[in-house]
Amino acid sequence: MAGPYSLDGLMKWLRREEWADAFDDLLARHLGPACAKENIEDLDHLISVTGMDDFMVLWGCSFEDFLAHDLEDGRNIVDDYLKRRGWKEKVQDKAYMAALRSSVMSLYEVSDIVPGSSFLARDLVRGGDPVRVSEKSGSRSLRQWDKISARVVKVSGTTMLTGGLLRFDLGDADALMASIEKFRKGERKEIAKLTSGLPDEAADALAEGMSSESALLRGLAPLFTTVWLGSYLSRVLDPKRPDMVNTDGDTLQFTTLHYPLGPGVTGDDVRAALRGVPALREESPTFWNWVESNRPIKPTSTRAPASRTFITALDDGALCLGTVELAADKITLSVNSQKRAERGRAVLADALAGLTLEPLAEMQTVEQLLASKPARETPLPPSGLSPDEEKAVIRASLDEHYRRLLDEPVPALGDVTPRRAARTKKGREKLIAWLKYLENESGKHAADSPMAGYELAWMWEELGVADQRR
Repeated sequence: MAGPYSLDGLMKWLRREEWADAFDDLLARHLGPACAKENIEDLDHLISVTGMDDFMVLWGCSFEDFLAHDLEDGRNIVDDYLKRRGWKEKVQDKAYMAALRSSVMSLYEVSDIVPGSSFLARDLVRGGDPVRVSEKSGSRSLRQWDKISARVVKVSGTTMLTGGLLRFDLGDADALMASIEKFRKGERKEIAKLTSGLPDEAADALAEGMSSESALLRGLAPLFTTVWLGSYLSRVLDPKRPDMVNTDGDTLQFTTLHYPLGPGVTGDDVRAALRGVPALREESPTFWNWVESNRPIKPTSTRAPASRTFITALDDGALCLGTVELAADKITLSVNSQKRAERGRAVLADALAGLTLEPLAEMQTVEQLLASKPARETPLPPSGLSPDEEKAVIRASLDEHYRRLLDEPVPALGDVTPRRAARTKKGREKLIAWLKYLENESGKHAADSPMAGYELAWMWEELGVADQRR
């Protein structure tokens, strides 16, 4: 980022009193809202939380915004510096400063990465075709479909990023876009007020001059930093495990009901009774899955998006609600919530009448389960396969998993299969977003992991949307 260009002269110029106070005010607009929310009192406190490297990225975003920022009296630091000290600067450095002067921060989607060379950047705010960005260092760390806020400029015929880049996860990117849209709607209302009553030609000309997307983004630059920093501080200072719920929307609480066998009751008696329960699928003489075959696999909870749904499905797509296991002296029903335990009791009530005593309940929350899990003292034994063989086995397993997934309902697609989603315009929009999410998550594996580098391009081809993978 920023290539071989120097801004040393501008940074020294920033220390002048006429610019320093104005920059401090703009820096506060970038960092202040998120810091105030988390009771961070000053920059030293912020640096102690973020570390110097991340703080300097935030400072850099604010500094670049200041270079493109006009003061209330119309003055700009780049214009002033080049007018008074430009004769001291190299031609390429002056060109870079001028590019920054007219730049805006926007949100981009990354694709077609050539590590160490370049990537495509699609402007998600202003739209249009993606542009090829020359970038050596960043192209090695970015992943396919990453969302980044950055300034894309053209200097001496080369399209490049400036120094300030922030990477957004999917949720933060959506929140940022939603905030930008609110400002955009507000701007439209303001334009409508100002042009009301004017002749059509004059109204159109005035509206066109006021509704520039670049002008909107120039004014919203602090919003990018605020959203990113707010999310960062929230994760660091108040890390929360997302609520875990099952497909009924119940909070996960692993519940086990132990039914002691009655006097003289045999395993054959129990097997005969359980085989008459339609909801139980026998997997072995001592084990049954409690299933619902016809209900769509989707959460019915109205909880916040921060919740995560715990789903157990069998190979044929049937939803597994719990398991029943037969031991020598008892029957055990295992489920993942108290409400589901009550439902399970009702399902088994008639079949087990007269065969078992009242069940004993054992419950464990997710936190208790994690706390009780012993730390692994020894690493897993080696698989006995070479790294290439291990990778081949895992890739084959992933191929099988994703190929089966093409014909299974996916909650993110409105509980339709990917193949069905590909048949409609709205379905394809959801499908493309889902495929991008899968590819982006796949890119998070460490380089030495057997799962690293797994290509999902074949899914785009299979679903007929390969032309959108750009």
